[in-house]
Amino acid sequence: MKSFIASILLMVSLLGLNLSEIRNNFILASDSKEVSEKLYTALENITKESKPILVAYKGASATLKAKHSKTIKQKKEYFKKGVEYLEFSVEKAPKNIEIRCLRLSVQEHSPKILKYKSKIEEDKQFLIDHYKKNTNKAIKKFVKDYVAQSSLFDASEKKLF
Repeated sequence: MKSFIASILLMVSLLGLNLSEIRNNFILASDSKEVSEKLYTALENITKESKPILVAYKGASATLKAKHSKTIKQKKEYFKKGVEYLEFSVEKAPKNIEIRCLRLSVQEHSPKILKYKSKIEEDKQFLIDHYKKNTNKAIKKFVKDYVAQSSLFDASEKKLF
């Protein structure tokens, strides 16, 4: 019963497309097929005409849906769609640190066979160079929390965040 109520609350909050909730649920979606599915569904109506940050989350959520999909065909389709949305959002807002962080996270966790790792160094350096300039506390926390758990950053780099 508790999980049913939590699911309903999650859907209601995501339908309003509250960026804070989307951000928090993106983190949870990595380890939860249920949250991943709900996040993907909540962002389904986002188009390339939407705000770039929402487009980026739609792309990132599609890659998580790929992670939790059963067939290779589904995994490939969702991942390809996710990358398309992520790359589009970076093109539209290349100086957005949260979008770059999302892309870096997807690249870091994507299997080598998918060959989606070519912008890792660029995005990593972007985060290092722009973190302190950002004034949004929620975004800074999101980036800092990602960097803290990432294997892409060494101890001295993590101290910069």
